[in-house]
Amino acid sequence: MQGALIDVPGLRVGHASLGDTGVTAIVSHDPRGMVCAVDVRGGGPGTRETDLLAPHNTVERVHAVMLAGGSAFGLAAADGAMSALEERGIGFPVLGEEAPGPRVPIVPAAVIFDLIVGDHNHRPQPVDGAAAIKAALDDDPDRSSGSVGAGCGATAGVLRGGYGQASVVVGEYTVAAGVVANPVGNVIDESTGEFFGAPGEGKVDAVAFQKLERPMPKLNTTIGVIATDAPLPVAQLQRLAMTGHDGLARSVRPAHSPLDGDTLFSVSTAENTTAVDVDLLSRLCQAAADVVQFAIVDAVRSARADFGITAWQEIAQ
Repeated sequence: MQGALIDVPGLRVGHASLGDTGVTAIVSHDPRGMVCAVDVRGGGPGTRETDLLAPHNTVERVHAVMLAGGSAFGLAAADGAMSALEERGIGFPVLGEEAPGPRVPIVPAAVIFDLIVGDHNHRPQPVDGAAAIKAALDDDPDRSSGSVGAGCGATAGVLRGGYGQASVVVGEYTVAAGVVANPVGNVIDESTGEFFGAPGEGKVDAVAFQKLERPMPKLNTTIGVIATDAPLPVAQLQRLAMTGHDGLARSVRPAHSPLDGDTLFSVSTAENTTAVDVDLLSRLCQAAADVVQFAIVDAVRSARADFGITAWQEIAQ
């Protein structure tokens, strides 16, 4: 499975790559924003603005989703994202759509722990969040995977992690995922050298893999966004986020550990929303799990060697 998050119409992606850490912005091309939900499964999440995404709350649309390194410090990148969007007149019109007055950009965010990679004092700042927004809205469409944006400092068990993507078509709709793979668990079956999430799609030297040492401490997180142009309301989008975690569990062993902060957002870029029938929702949920699964594989396969951490490409057979 190949493809990119921007295969979903109405989405833009921008990265601020800072060497040992970074920021990835997933931005709605529609100034009204995109419908959004979230599901958090890890035992140590670092998140911002996730409570407002519950189906029973008022605000349904967000203007961007931020994925960042830097552990909890990296959440500051969302401040810069809000400022950059506000400067463009993008945000929730608190006094009404036609009325003058403040617009508040809605930017939920999640972070990974990457402080043991490179300089632990180097963390994403508000200026980096603003840069990622600018890249998303002003630069050419970005289909990069690997050691970019929030994936710059990622590790995946004993290997380098990164930012990965995948997409698939379901009927008339597209489902895609962009995932920062940074799990405590491994993505490779040490007995076979193959990916848990894609057996038969490439393998490493199992003996060399078994000799690798895990970076310490064991504090990580896998975060990402599942996107579709299907017109799902928040409640059905949340089901997409929930089943997306199945793809994470297929590709990482173990997943959702006490030291992971696994968080998946789901967004719909459809102009209007309406509940779809159960059959279509089931197919979309299956696709959500599949694209997350293969995005994690893409992240690891695309990551470059650096910071003394072995990359998949170095021991691939």
